[in-house]
Amino acid sequence: MIQVKTSAKCAGCVAKIGEQLNQFLTPDQWSLDLSTPDKLLTVNADVPAERVVDAVRAAGFKAELR
Repeated sequence: MIQVKTSAKCAGCVAKIGEQLNQFLTPDQWSLDLSTPDKLLTVNADVPAERVVDAVRAAGFKAELR
């Protein structure tokens, strides 16, 4: 499991991040919890953590491994 702190704020942010993640993950492999202070993205897949971080950054958001 990979957890990434993000700067996402709304459903539109989640959609933008999802566009990037869905290029190499299926929608059921990740979730983004906007109710946590860290806006935590959780990925349950066998992919490099750095690839997930890069995808969030490519969508225009801050990303930091937790």
